[in-house]
Amino acid sequence: MNFHGVEIRQRALTLLRGGAKNADVARALNIPLGTISYWKHMDRAKRGECPRRRDPKCPRCDGRALDPASYSYLLGQYLGDGHISHYSQHRVPSLVIAAADAWPEVANETEAAMRAVFPANGVHRLQRTGCQNIKLYSKHLPCLFPQHGPGKKHDRKIALAPWQQEIVDARPWEFIRGLIHSDGCRITNWTTQLVGGERKRYEYPRYFFTNKSDCIRQLYTGTLDRLGVSWTHCTRHGNPYNISVARKADVALLDLYVGPKY
Repeated sequence: MNFHGVEIRQRALTLLRGGAKNADVARALNIPLGTISYWKHMDRAKRGECPRRRDPKCPRCDGRALDPASYSYLLGQYLGDGHISHYSQHRVPSLVIAAADAWPEVANETEAAMRAVFPANGVHRLQRTGCQNIKLYSKHLPCLFPQHGPGKKHDRKIALAPWQQEIVDARPWEFIRGLIHSDGCRITNWTTQLVGGERKRYEYPRYFFTNKSDCIRQLYTGTLDRLGVSWTHCTRHGNPYNISVARKADVALLDLYVGPKY
């Protein structure tokens, strides 16, 4: 894959903003047409413009209704195991969420959320070793997921747009469910206690959420705070990547709205 510097990209955008056709810019700079089209789309989206020609309508651009519960869940999935990419052979970016084969119903719920948020787009599954990539193409992905950007999510700032925060505030459990389904789990811990002078094994359930991004962990814990769920950092090997929920009442709430993966 060829990578083009900032100067070349800026030169292309200057020509495009001046009214040059995509094909003419691609020929002049010897850059694939798909790359030029993608740069133009990203530039327009950044400036609040979105393509409207023959594209399925977008909740952000066209005011199409957006299913808030499905979007809140899908946003959690995207922040955990999802990514948006664009390859030169495609004219539109793609959203891919990896779903482990061990949890088939999580994969089904992820696909259902994609179809609800993008009802006019096709959703596909690609089998990989140990997982399925659940995938769709849409020019409006940067509109609905403005967190998209170059590099890994944990290497850059991740913050919700005000309109996204409104949805998460209205449907917080779906957001928590999406995050846990992507980067979390429910496990059974155990310890021992002295009972009548005899040491006995004691088991208790616990939820973990693990993510290298400080920003994404803060989105998770901030939502738990608003729900009144207690949590603690569980630092391992000096890394504070794990968030634990272990109090009985709080685990019961997560069992009610999230539950074990299946």
